[in-house]
Amino acid sequence: MSVGKIILSAGVCRMLRQSMTRHLGGAYRHTYKGGRKMVMVKPRILSIAHAPFSCEHSVLLKPVSVATLSRLRWPAHSGSLALPPRRALSSDRPGWYESMADSTPVHLTEQLLVTIQHSTGLPWWASIVCTTLALRTVITLPLGAYQMVVIGKIEALQMEIAELAKRLRFEVSVRGKQLGWSEKACRHQFKKNLRRIVSELYVRDNCHPFKASLLVWVQLPMWVCLSLALRNLSLGQADSTQALAVGGALWFLDLTLPDSTWIMPVCLGLANLLIVEIFALRRLEASKFQKYVTNFIRGISLVLIPLAATVPSSMALYWLSSSCVGLFHNLVLRSPRFRRLCRIPPTRSDSDTPYRDIAAAFVTKYLK
Repeated sequence: MSVGKIILSAGVCRMLRQSMTRHLGGAYRHTYKGGRKMVMVKPRILSIAHAPFSCEHSVLLKPVSVATLSRLRWPAHSGSLALPPRRALSSDRPGWYESMADSTPVHLTEQLLVTIQHSTGLPWWASIVCTTLALRTVITLPLGAYQMVVIGKIEALQMEIAELAKRLRFEVSVRGKQLGWSEKACRHQFKKNLRRIVSELYVRDNCHPFKASLLVWVQLPMWVCLSLALRNLSLGQADSTQALAVGGALWFLDLTLPDSTWIMPVCLGLANLLIVEIFALRRLEASKFQKYVTNFIRGISLVLIPLAATVPSSMALYWLSSSCVGLFHNLVLRSPRFRRLCRIPPTRSDSDTPYRDIAAAFVTKYLK
């Protein structure tokens, strides 16, 4: 690099003093010559790659006029002394996704997956499938049966609640005439006492509706922890990542890469849609809200297809395994023998031939 490229005017240094102080660490020294203030610059070498020259002597900068300063043009090529662009400052605080992936439950799930794989000696794809089957059978299947018990008890209470509501309406009407209540006051007293009676019935039969949602509150965190744990194992730097890279089978040999064939994502979407349709075919009279919920879940099932094509194959394999096991469990919960074994109360939608009824309803709705 020539000396002419490193000699700058004092006016330029005054304009860029603040920015160069940030980049060069304030390596300026001042001196005076003939009553005029001169700037002595000693560049600070950050690294060999950033050093413009290998000399430690100071360079005396001569002042130039404003006209000369206005005619200066900064070279755009990388070999010039133009200041490097400033990097955008990013916050050190991790986002919610990174925080969740680095949480204690996720790390414990990682250890569980690695321990199961090492203990069984199975390849990673088989270990993921077997772990999913075991966890869903041991945890979610009993909760699914308990959910059916709660729903059956709630449905059995509907006739009793209807009789009590009819009697309560009559008593409130008589009491309102005695005390001179308005129609609005009578409706308020009826709703208030009916809520109290229904709550007492739920407590008596131990079937509060919130207990029917217990399966969701357990299954969803388990699904999230397992998904993030497989994501960490697939994208990490540990030995497990190398094992996942060669732990696949068939067309997904590398479990750390997405499924480029889209076979698993499409199968995942079809399995989820089939689960939704089985629930929809079971309901005799679906309310407007239930129809909205069903359509919303259908939309989520479709969104999961492109999402599963962008994540590591280990996550897509777990999602597909979980959906297939869930579909099998839903069919098992329809079996009359299994329902009698779990002492699930009978409901209006029960049938002695549930699988034949599902097939007939599916054919009637979609094939005719």
